[in-house]
Amino acid sequence: MGYLIAGLGNIGAEYQNTRHNIGFMVLDYLAKESGTNFISSRYASVAEISIKGRKITLIKPSTYMNLSGKAVSYWLREKKTERENLLVISDDLALPFGTIRMRKQGSEGGHNGLKSITESLGGNNYARLRIGIGDNFSRGGQINYVLGTFGEEEQAELQFIIERAAKAIEAFVLLGPDRAMTTCNARSAQQPASAPGGENPGKSA
Repeated sequence: MGYLIAGLGNIGAEYQNTRHNIGFMVLDYLAKESGTNFISSRYASVAEISIKGRKITLIKPSTYMNLSGKAVSYWLREKKTERENLLVISDDLALPFGTIRMRKQGSEGGHNGLKSITESLGGNNYARLRIGIGDNFSRGGQINYVLGTFGEEEQAELQFIIERAAKAIEAFVLLGPDRAMTTCNARSAQQPASAPGGENPGKSA
Protein backbone atom coordinates (compact mmCIF):
# COMPACT_ATOMS: atom_id res chain seq x y z
CA MET A 1 0.00 0.00 0.00
CA GLY A 2 1.64 3.25 -1.14
CA TYR A 3 1.43 6.70 0.43
CA LEU A 4 1.94 10.15 -1.03
CA ILE A 5 3.15 12.92 1.27
CA ALA A 6 3.17 16.39 -0.30
CA GLY A 7 5.02 19.20 1.44
CA LEU A 8 4.02 22.64 0.21
CA GLY A 9 6.39 25.49 -0.50
CA ASN A 10 7.99 27.58 -3.23
CA ILE A 11 11.08 26.64 -5.22
CA GLY A 12 14.09 28.93 -5.43
CA ALA A 13 16.85 29.97 -3.05
CA GLU A 14 14.99 33.13 -2.05
CA TYR A 15 12.20 31.05 -0.51
CA GLN A 16 14.32 28.29 0.99
CA ASN A 17 14.00 29.08 4.72
CA THR A 18 10.77 31.05 4.70
CA ARG A 19 7.72 30.33 6.85
CA HIS A 20 5.68 29.39 3.78
CA ASN A 21 8.19 26.60 3.04
CA ILE A 22 7.83 24.64 6.25
CA GLY A 23 6.22 21.79 4.28
CA PHE A 24 9.44 21.47 2.27
CA MET A 25 11.48 21.55 5.49
CA VAL A 26 9.59 18.64 7.02
CA LEU A 27 10.06 16.50 3.91
CA ASP A 28 13.75 17.42 3.71
CA TYR A 29 14.11 16.16 7.27
CA LEU A 30 12.33 12.88 6.48
CA ALA A 31 14.49 12.28 3.42
CA LYS A 32 17.69 13.04 5.32
CA GLU A 33 16.72 10.71 8.16
CA SER A 34 16.04 7.98 5.60
CA GLY A 35 19.39 8.53 3.90
CA THR A 36 17.90 9.49 0.55
CA ASN A 37 17.84 12.56 -1.69
CA PHE A 38 15.22 14.34 -3.74
CA ILE A 39 15.40 13.99 -7.52
CA SER A 40 13.92 16.57 -9.88
CA SER A 41 11.01 15.06 -11.80
CA ARG A 42 7.77 16.11 -13.41
CA TYR A 43 6.08 18.94 -11.49
CA ALA A 44 8.03 18.10 -8.31
CA SER A 45 11.18 16.99 -6.58
CA VAL A 46 10.59 13.40 -5.52
CA ALA A 47 12.06 11.03 -2.93
CA GLU A 48 11.11 7.47 -2.04
CA ILE A 49 11.33 6.25 1.55
CA SER A 50 9.81 3.48 3.63
CA ILE A 51 8.56 3.36 7.20
CA LYS A 52 8.40 -0.14 8.62
CA GLY A 53 7.85 -1.59 5.18
CA ARG A 54 5.30 1.00 4.02
CA LYS A 55 6.29 2.62 0.73
CA ILE A 56 6.08 6.40 0.79
CA THR A 57 6.60 8.93 -1.99
CA LEU A 58 7.58 12.42 -0.84
CA ILE A 59 6.96 15.30 -3.23
CA LYS A 60 7.91 18.95 -3.11
CA PRO A 61 5.95 20.63 -5.93
CA SER A 62 8.08 22.69 -8.34
CA THR A 63 5.03 24.55 -9.64
CA TYR A 64 5.01 27.32 -7.00
CA MET A 65 2.43 27.37 -4.26
CA ASN A 66 -0.66 28.40 -6.20
CA LEU A 67 -0.30 25.50 -8.66
CA SER A 68 0.46 22.78 -6.11
CA GLY A 69 -2.59 20.80 -7.23
CA LYS A 70 -1.00 20.04 -10.60
CA ALA A 71 1.85 18.19 -8.90
CA VAL A 72 -0.32 16.41 -6.33
CA SER A 73 -2.90 15.17 -8.84
CA TYR A 74 -0.18 14.01 -11.25
CA TRP A 75 1.71 12.02 -8.63
CA LEU A 76 -1.45 10.49 -7.22
CA ARG A 77 -2.13 9.09 -10.67
CA GLU A 78 1.49 8.21 -11.38
CA LYS A 79 1.87 6.21 -8.16
CA LYS A 80 -1.71 4.88 -8.25
CA THR A 81 -2.15 6.14 -4.70
CA GLU A 82 -5.58 6.11 -3.09
CA ARG A 83 -6.89 9.49 -1.96
CA GLU A 84 -7.06 8.31 1.66
CA ASN A 85 -3.29 7.71 1.56
CA LEU A 86 -2.50 11.32 0.63
CA LEU A 87 -1.26 13.74 3.30
CA VAL A 88 -0.48 17.40 2.55
CA ILE A 89 1.83 19.42 4.81
CA SER A 90 1.29 23.18 4.91
CA ASP A 91 1.91 26.27 7.00
CA ASP A 92 -1.01 27.96 8.75
CA LEU A 93 -1.27 31.57 9.90
CA ALA A 94 -4.35 30.86 12.01
CA LEU A 95 -2.48 28.50 14.35
CA PRO A 96 0.01 29.66 16.99
CA PHE A 97 3.63 29.08 16.09
CA GLY A 98 4.58 25.44 16.64
CA THR A 99 1.05 24.07 16.86
CA ILE A 100 0.28 21.17 14.53
CA ARG A 101 -3.16 19.99 13.51
CA MET A 102 -4.12 16.99 11.40
CA ARG A 103 -7.49 16.73 9.69
CA LYS A 104 -8.92 14.21 7.23
CA GLN A 105 -10.55 17.01 5.24
CA GLY A 106 -11.60 20.62 5.60
CA SER A 107 -11.51 24.11 4.20
CA GLU A 108 -8.44 25.70 2.69
CA GLY A 109 -8.41 28.59 5.17
CA GLY A 110 -7.22 30.98 2.46
CA HIS A 111 -4.11 28.90 1.71
CA ASN A 112 -3.55 29.01 -2.05
CA GLY A 113 -1.64 25.73 -2.11
CA LEU A 114 -4.52 23.86 -0.47
CA LYS A 115 -6.98 25.70 -2.70
CA SER A 116 -5.13 24.52 -5.81
CA ILE A 117 -5.11 20.93 -4.55
CA THR A 118 -8.82 21.01 -3.76
CA GLU A 119 -9.58 22.33 -7.24
CA SER A 120 -7.36 19.73 -8.94
CA LEU A 121 -8.79 16.83 -6.95
CA GLY A 122 -12.38 18.01 -7.22
CA GLY A 123 -12.94 18.10 -3.48
CA ASN A 124 -11.37 18.77 -0.10
CA ASN A 125 -11.57 15.20 1.20
CA TYR A 126 -7.84 14.69 1.63
CA ALA A 127 -5.79 14.69 4.82
CA ARG A 128 -3.66 17.67 5.71
CA LEU A 129 -1.15 18.45 8.45
CA ARG A 130 -1.13 22.14 9.22
CA ILE A 131 1.83 23.66 11.04
CA GLY A 132 1.22 26.94 12.83
CA ILE A 133 3.48 29.86 11.95
CA GLY A 134 1.60 32.45 14.03
CA ASP A 135 0.38 35.85 12.92
CA ASN A 136 2.92 38.27 14.31
CA PHE A 137 2.63 40.91 11.61
CA SER A 138 1.05 44.33 11.29
CA ARG A 139 -1.85 45.17 9.01
CA GLY A 140 -0.86 44.73 5.38
CA GLY A 141 2.28 42.77 6.26
CA GLN A 142 0.94 39.27 5.69
CA ILE A 143 2.77 38.45 2.46
CA ASN A 144 6.11 39.69 3.76
CA TYR A 145 5.54 37.67 6.92
CA VAL A 146 4.86 34.30 5.28
CA LEU A 147 7.64 34.88 2.74
CA GLY A 148 10.02 35.97 5.49
CA THR A 149 12.39 33.79 7.49
CA PHE A 150 11.73 32.59 11.02
CA GLY A 151 12.81 34.85 13.86
CA GLU A 152 15.67 34.02 16.20
CA GLU A 153 13.44 32.61 18.95
CA GLU A 154 11.45 30.62 16.41
CA GLN A 155 14.64 29.21 14.92
CA ALA A 156 15.53 27.77 18.31
CA GLU A 157 12.30 25.75 18.33
CA LEU A 158 12.02 24.96 14.63
CA GLN A 159 13.91 21.67 14.62
CA PHE A 160 11.74 20.29 17.42
CA ILE A 161 8.58 21.30 15.55
CA ILE A 162 9.81 19.66 12.33
CA GLU A 163 10.59 16.45 14.23
CA ARG A 164 7.09 16.46 15.76
CA ALA A 165 5.57 16.90 12.32
CA ALA A 166 7.64 13.97 11.05
CA LYS A 167 6.32 11.83 13.91
CA ALA A 168 2.77 12.83 12.94
CA ILE A 169 3.44 11.69 9.37
CA GLU A 170 4.78 8.38 10.67
CA ALA A 171 1.62 7.96 12.77
CA PHE A 172 -0.56 8.70 9.72
CA VAL A 173 1.18 5.95 7.77
CA LEU A 174 1.35 3.34 10.51
CA LEU A 175 -1.79 4.01 12.54
CA GLY A 176 -4.18 5.69 10.11
CA PRO A 177 -5.55 9.24 10.20
CA ASP A 178 -7.96 8.85 13.12
CA ARG A 179 -5.39 7.62 15.61
CA ALA A 180 -2.77 9.96 14.21
CA MET A 181 -5.11 12.92 14.71
CA THR A 182 -5.76 11.92 18.32
CA THR A 183 -2.04 11.73 19.02
CA CYS A 184 -0.69 14.81 17.27
CA ASN A 185 -3.63 17.12 17.94
CA ALA A 186 -3.53 16.36 21.66
CA ARG A 187 0.17 17.22 21.78
CA SER A 188 -0.44 20.41 19.84
CA ALA A 189 -3.08 21.50 22.33
CA GLN A 190 -0.24 22.04 24.80
CA GLN A 191 1.24 24.79 22.65
CA PRO A 192 0.77 28.37 23.92
CA ALA A 193 -2.28 30.10 22.50
CA SER A 194 -2.28 33.34 20.54
CA ALA A 195 -4.83 35.27 18.58
CA PRO A 196 -5.79 33.67 15.26
CA GLY A 197 -4.43 35.29 12.14
CA GLY A 198 -5.76 35.92 8.68
CA GLU A 199 -5.56 33.95 5.48
CA ASN A 200 -2.48 32.83 3.65
CA PRO A 201 -1.61 34.46 0.35
CA GLY A 202 -0.41 32.59 -2.66
CA LYS A 203 1.97 32.61 -5.70
CA SER A 204 4.54 32.68 -4.38
CA ALA A 205 2.46 32.94 -1.39
